[in-house]
Amino acid sequence: MSNTTPPMPSLPPQPQPPLQKKSRTNAVIIGSAAAVIAAVVGTGVFVVNSRDDDKKSESTRTTESEASDEVFAEDEEPAEDEPEPEDDEPQVFGLNDTVTYSNDVAVSLSTFSRGTSSSTAAPESTPYLKFDVQVENGGTSTVDTTAFSVNCAYGEDGKEGELVIDSERGLNGGPLTRLLAGRSLTVTWACAVPKAERTVQIEVSPDFETETAIFTGDVK
Repeated sequence: MSNTTPPMPSLPPQPQPPLQKKSRTNAVIIGSAAAVIAAVVGTGVFVVNSRDDDKKSESTRTTESEASDEVFAEDEEPAEDEPEPEDDEPQVFGLNDTVTYSNDVAVSLSTFSRGTSSSTAAPESTPYLKFDVQVENGGTSTVDTTAFSVNCAYGEDGKEGELVIDSERGLNGGPLTRLLAGRSLTVTWACAVPKAERTVQIEVSPDFETETAIFTGDVK
């Protein structure tokens, strides 16, 4: 009997493990992440540059504004002092005052009295205030008193008192002659003023060239 060992049965070849396929999903994720990082990096650089540009732009605008202000300040003209307004208000005098002008002509009022005009007067049968106006020429030139004028007003409202012409009462208006140097004249004048009125204003001008003298006060 033979002692030969019978051969071992041959084993079938072991199957090799299947190759693992790379996950496409992971590749997509990794690629997207890389793209995002690159975008962030790029954006960061852009933002930094943009901020730097803004700072430079603001600095440029500020410099231009300051330069503009300096030019404007240099072009400004110094403010001139405004002239003080002249006082054009006329001087007012009392009824018993004497007004003397620079040409040495003096004007004064006196002898106030009341009366009523006659039936032939203008205006007729009207209460009036009568007074004397004295003009004294102390200068060296003739005064043209033919331009002599008197205006009256009465009451707080300043109502006009009409000139009264009444030959029967010796009220004939202004003078018809000129006033020579060193001479004087007296004119009797009357204005229509109601008896109840006390406050009067009388304005006298000896001629065309002389400023009007204003008298005011109360009468009986």
